[in-house]
Amino acid sequence: MSPTPNKIVEPPKKGEFEKSLTRLEEVVKRLESPELSLDEAMKLFEEGVKLSRDCQKQLEEAEGRVEILLKKADGKMHAEPFASDDEDSQATR
Repeated sequence: MSPTPNKIVEPPKKGEFEKSLTRLEEVVKRLESPELSLDEAMKLFEEGVKLSRDCQKQLEEAEGRVEILLKKADGKMHAEPFASDDEDSQATR
């Protein structure tokens, strides 16, 4: 998902993604509890779905901003695969 040209995409508030992800992890742990009532489970499930969608949207927006930053001066996209620290350390072994 690429932002439309000439449209300024504001980054999410600092820590918003991390807070959403932390809450999503808490929701998952609560859903794994055998003592959870059906009503409580449904409310948590709905919250988890919303949090998951919010996190996905934030990741897509971040990806769009990265693509804009990687755009070369000639207007062609210079996309490179993103390697996490774990992948980098495995490649050097």
